[in-house]
Amino acid sequence: MTSSQLIDLRSDTVTKPSAGMREAMAKAQVGDDVYGEDPTINSLEERVAKLFGKEAALFCPSGSLANQLCIRMLVAAGEELITETNSHIVRAELGAGAVFSGITTRTWLAPRGLLSADDALNIARPDSGPYLVSTTAIAVENTHNFGGGTVQSIGEIKKLRQESEKLGIKLHLDGARIWNAHIASGVEFIEYGKYFDTVSVCLSKGLGAPVGSLMLSTKERVAKARQWRKRYGGGMRQAGILAAAGHYALDNNLPLLKVDHVRAKSIASAVAAVAPKVIDPATVDTNIVGLELNSLKISASELSSQLKEKGVLASALGPKYLRLVTHLDLTDGDVEEVNQILAQLLQRALVP
Repeated sequence: MTSSQLIDLRSDTVTKPSAGMREAMAKAQVGDDVYGEDPTINSLEERVAKLFGKEAALFCPSGSLANQLCIRMLVAAGEELITETNSHIVRAELGAGAVFSGITTRTWLAPRGLLSADDALNIARPDSGPYLVSTTAIAVENTHNFGGGTVQSIGEIKKLRQESEKLGIKLHLDGARIWNAHIASGVEFIEYGKYFDTVSVCLSKGLGAPVGSLMLSTKERVAKARQWRKRYGGGMRQAGILAAAGHYALDNNLPLLKVDHVRAKSIASAVAAVAPKVIDPATVDTNIVGLELNSLKISASELSSQLKEKGVLASALGPKYLRLVTHLDLTDGDVEEVNQILAQLLQRALVP
């Protein structure tokens, strides 16, 4: 079976640029972005900054780089960033904050990564003096990837902002999938943006662009981050062809996220009908379906292998945790096939 025949649910990063997106990329006006002369990148940065109510933005090749630039602007070497235990910024960026910026981290554990302002505030330790590490920033991930695409409560975000400001602690939003959070909750981007000092957003996940994330903040922070982007090797030249994909995605693909959410709920419901302990469909907010296999003898890697034999790719992200992510390259037929295959395999796993 070839890769083109497989139904790929490993991530929403596996999408291919559509014909329309490729055409937009081919027609993009370009210049040298390190010199600040790429008109398509400049317009994308202005567009996304305005969308979130920020002064400026910086186009980056990856979400990890955007995150790292953001936290570097908020946390000095030897100071502390706190975040949820399974956040991307501490679990999937390979210790970059420590390696590149000398940032130490501490975490709190939350079911499904769901934000409770009190969880963060209870472990925050600002102004800890000369002998203890001081907390200077808190990172919130929305949606929460490893929590299963959880959408964070705007009420808890607002509370966290109010209380953290009193403590002199800054806030960073890892908004890689903030587009999904917006579609699922109806909360406007500018509403999310106003509670955070820095924001990162990703164009190459649900929106289907091949490359690209942006970090957003004040003009001063973005100017400083631009230097660090170059220092990290992230400076790009005629990259307007990539930014054009971002413009196209924002123009055309944002409403399609709702379909991804419906399809993810369908998969979760099909699983729950056979193995209700594996997932509660009510917890599937967006496009990520996280299967907890603790009640079954089968491991995540075993189920992943069985799915692959049937033509479906999924991600085993733990001994008993399998993740499936819907995206715009899927069809209704693909989802129906996945539902049938998963039901069969889980039914078999339930037989003693």
